[in-house]
Amino acid sequence: MSSDFDNPASLWPTMPPEARPEPQRWVWAAMDPVDRQQRLRELATWVDWLRTTFELHNSIPPCWYRHPPVVEHLTALYAGWIRTYAGEETPGRELAEADWINTLHAFTPRLQLAACATGMHQPPPPVPPVMPGTENDFDHYLTTSETTNAPAAHPAAAELRRQAGEADLPL
Repeated sequence: MSSDFDNPASLWPTMPPEARPEPQRWVWAAMDPVDRQQRLRELATWVDWLRTTFELHNSIPPCWYRHPPVVEHLTALYAGWIRTYAGEETPGRELAEADWINTLHAFTPRLQLAACATGMHQPPPPVPPVMPGTENDFDHYLTTSETTNAPAAHPAAAELRRQAGEADLPL
């Protein structure tokens, strides 16, 4: 019996390459609810394949879809996977697949959720409330800080002035 796990390319719609739409960027908040649900199902199918193929059962908790930061990381990995494995070959990207696998391993620590490691979902901690006065403090910083108000300067400008001074050249 064959499944999506046997052939991950089957996750991509079957159509001739010239008719295949370009992989789209996924911005969850910008999707209408029907599209968001459809794409989350698509992502879930791929995540099941990913967890099985790369033995990530202990790294990606079963409740991954309940954690927006994990969803965003998996979305980025999926979009990159589509471009790498189902997109057009790009000159100079001969190691694209190896690069994608390296990215997967770099992302893996960010997919782990200690609170959900037992297999039981734990809701993320609540976002702390904004401290009163924070917005006023930020606005004050923007208007008074040297960091935000200094004239623009290229990092090499001091070296250019030094060299011009040694050569006695005008800037």
